[in-house]
Amino acid sequence: MTFGKSKFLGSLIPGVSVMDRYLISELIPPFLFGMGLFSSIGVTIGSLFEIMRKAVDAGLPISLVMKVLLLSLPQFMAYAFPTSVLLATLLTYSRLSNDSELIALRSCGVSIYRLLLPALVLSFVVTGITFTFNEYVVPASNYQATLTMERALDEEKPSFQERNIFYQEFGDIEQPDGDKDKVLKRLFYAERFDGERMKGLTVLDWSQNGLNQIVTSESAVWNPAQNTWDFFNGTIYVISPDASYRNILRFQQQQLQLPRTPLDLASKGRDYNEMNIAQAMERLKIERQSGNEDKIRKLLIRIHQKIALPFACVVFGLVGTTLGNRPQRTGRATGFGVSVLVIFAYYMLMAIGDALGLSSYISPIVAAWLPNLLCFGAGLFLLFRVVR
Repeated sequence: MTFGKSKFLGSLIPGVSVMDRYLISELIPPFLFGMGLFSSIGVTIGSLFEIMRKAVDAGLPISLVMKVLLLSLPQFMAYAFPTSVLLATLLTYSRLSNDSELIALRSCGVSIYRLLLPALVLSFVVTGITFTFNEYVVPASNYQATLTMERALDEEKPSFQERNIFYQEFGDIEQPDGDKDKVLKRLFYAERFDGERMKGLTVLDWSQNGLNQIVTSESAVWNPAQNTWDFFNGTIYVISPDASYRNILRFQQQQLQLPRTPLDLASKGRDYNEMNIAQAMERLKIERQSGNEDKIRKLLIRIHQKIALPFACVVFGLVGTTLGNRPQRTGRATGFGVSVLVIFAYYMLMAIGDALGLSSYISPIVAAWLPNLLCFGAGLFLLFRVVR
């Protein structure tokens, strides 16, 4: 049966050695089993109970519940790709080690590095699949799942922030010693936004050596033709250097040269899990203009995590193959248990990196790649021990 699988795989991939075809044919079944297992567990724990509770409370039809569950499935499949690589490599190489097949191959002069090569090649292939899947399928699917549930529950939210729109504009001021300090240049605040018009506005302007004017207005709209804001029914308070009112100007309509960023910030856009990297980068440009360091840092971490997660396939492939090559005999149940422990450790490290990154203890890129770096180091350590 195994020989038949190897011949079939060889017809699909010509030029691959018999050993490679055999190892790959042994890796694929547990990988597919892991995909089904971890995806179903993820959907059950992550979505099923919450969706069923909402469905029972609102009396939603089972067809809609199934639709939302299917739309939620791609996100958990993206997490299942790396874990399935770990399960497949660990179970496969443990089985080969238990049956003394690895000893036979090594006695024929095959090095441990050569034995690991098929698993690592498969890991890189799954990395590419995971990245593509996570970039083009998962965000769109999550977004549709959110919209479907909101419409069914009559909780569809506007695509913009309705109240309390803040925009902080910062500028660099050169100090006498030549250093540049980032200081608040302008503060824009609107009480409400109806999707087109800002209402209840206050603008504080520090662009010229301290607070130099305050603008209040009943409403304002963005003028795309002239790239300005049109303010209506308001007052401009001109401030003197000694902080006293120098002049008070009332207006029916006034154009102010302010950036469009408050309007962009009021547009909520999608959640982090509903954006691909290109959409997240566009959102990052807007957040950088707002100067909100917490949101900028969080978005940077999420962007780097979208790149780091697919490479967990390679990390898990290395860890799984080295653990499977240990001389100790390991059953399927033990191998599955070890896989669960490694997966738990990886996601614990991801949570720790996330917390450290959001708290500014480490940079966003280190926070996102911390689990991969530590697990890759552990994999190399195990590999050197196996080689010795």
